[in-house]
Amino acid sequence: MQLGINLGYWGAGMDADNLAVAQEADRLGYAVCWAAEAYGSDAATVLTWVAAQTERIDVGSAIFQIPARQPAMTAMTAATLDSLSGGRFRLGIGVSGPQVSEGWYGVKFDKPLARTREYVEIVRKAMSRERLTHDGEHWTLPLPGGPGKAIKLTVHPEREHIPLYIAAIGPKNLEQTGEIADGALLIFPSAEHLEETAIKYLRAGREKAGKTLDGFDIAPTLPLALGEDKDLTTLADTFRPYTALYVGGMGSRRQNFYNQLAQRMGFESAAAEIQDKYLAGDKDGAAAAIPHDLIDKTTLLGSVDRIADRMKEYAAAGVTTLTLAPAGFTLDERLASLRAGTEALERAGLA
Repeated sequence: MQLGINLGYWGAGMDADNLAVAQEADRLGYAVCWAAEAYGSDAATVLTWVAAQTERIDVGSAIFQIPARQPAMTAMTAATLDSLSGGRFRLGIGVSGPQVSEGWYGVKFDKPLARTREYVEIVRKAMSRERLTHDGEHWTLPLPGGPGKAIKLTVHPEREHIPLYIAAIGPKNLEQTGEIADGALLIFPSAEHLEETAIKYLRAGREKAGKTLDGFDIAPTLPLALGEDKDLTTLADTFRPYTALYVGGMGSRRQNFYNQLAQRMGFESAAAEIQDKYLAGDKDGAAAAIPHDLIDKTTLLGSVDRIADRMKEYAAAGVTTLTLAPAGFTLDERLASLRAGTEALERAGLA
């Protein structure tokens, strides 16, 4: 099992620290550094900045939002980043959610599965440097009856095949991801529930494509808080606002994929209470309503030895790249968490 690092969103007041974290992850031998985007910093600029100041670590988009870019533009960006980084780019994409898609980009959040499938087809075709044609429900290239013509990408990516990941949570999206992608970006993963909530659907998708999970990258993101095992409650409290935001307020009441995931892990009543309080404006109440067990199952908390034991559980569940989001109020604390990740991996015998 490899380790990755997730820098999250740029512009949260820790930009200089984020670069230092990426550089330390590069020095420590982490496999990939991911960056996110929502409606603030864009991931492509951040990844270019990081790739220019690191040497070996891959850089990956987690995610480029599908409603933000035409698929040909995503192919151009991926090819350019792969070329500039010397073959170190991983392309992660996802549909985002209804609030961001419709409120920020003005793109209707409908038929996300079909839209994603077409998007992947166009991106792959463009990156392969075929002349770009597509006749689908969501995109027609070239547009009929006009001056457009089928053209091909002029940039040569460093590699023939740039790894393509999809951020997936729901069963149908997970199955399609297994069918059409090279990897899955997961969030709020519980090792105990991973087979039932994600991997069985990914496996079904791979089988539909005539493949197995061999070579398919299962890459969940896990927040990490390093500390004494006797302080687990305090460490877990660090992630209450984060968990409340996603389970309670991300998406709409009807379309909150993270809330639905918490329900599938057995936290039905708590998920409902968290969402009710968050959407009513009681963010503190929503955070307080999160069961400690939900946080503990979806993060890495405690000593290096405890984290190593948890890493073994994730590896046994089928995770191939464990992406860490190290917590800390200072750069030194975040770097200590980063180093603890590599130490735990070694103690677990997974390095």
